[in-house]
Amino acid sequence: MVTGAAHAGLLDPPFYMDEFEEAFRFILEDYRLHARPLAIFIPCAVRKPYSTSPSHRLFHALFDRVLAPDEYQLLIFGTCGVVPAELERMYPFAHYRYMLGNVHDERVRRDFLEIETYRLAAFLTATRDLYDRRAAYCIGLFREAMVRAVVRSGVELDLILPSDPEIRRVYDPDCPFPEGSLSRAEYLAELESGLAGLAR
Repeated sequence: MVTGAAHAGLLDPPFYMDEFEEAFRFILEDYRLHARPLAIFIPCAVRKPYSTSPSHRLFHALFDRVLAPDEYQLLIFGTCGVVPAELERMYPFAHYRYMLGNVHDERVRRDFLEIETYRLAAFLTATRDLYDRRAAYCIGLFREAMVRAVVRSGVELDLILPSDPEIRRVYDPDCPFPEGSLSRAEYLAELESGLAGLAR
């Protein structure tokens, strides 16, 4: 198995790398996604494959409580681009290590925002007719990229969580991550309630 340690380049910001753009083009142009009632977008994770991360384990358990497997398409997005969850072990998605939250270089953060907005908008446009409804669960720059992509593509989200009021309620400017974690109980409760409403 190829690892990030073996490929030092995969420790760099992945959104700059040719491997990630090529993989994104493959997903966009060649990979066959199936129509589903609902598409759910969640952020990528430092641990690979994504589904083994503590946060993604929580998300998957929540989805299992609310939805049947054939009711939704799970999509991972962020520094990786946009990845159908079933491709999480595909190169290069399982073979990089990068955490945008630890990066304070404003140029890198601006570049991420523009590149991910472009990828999300392209994906939303290409899959416009595949999903009846769309939900996103994200904060920070990932959320900003998603909101911009919706405007750019003209493809609306039916739900974006956590809600702005809930984010404002937990916001702590003295914390390294002021909006907190998507694993917060309050955020997860909102997600479960929101998805249950969409599934009705």
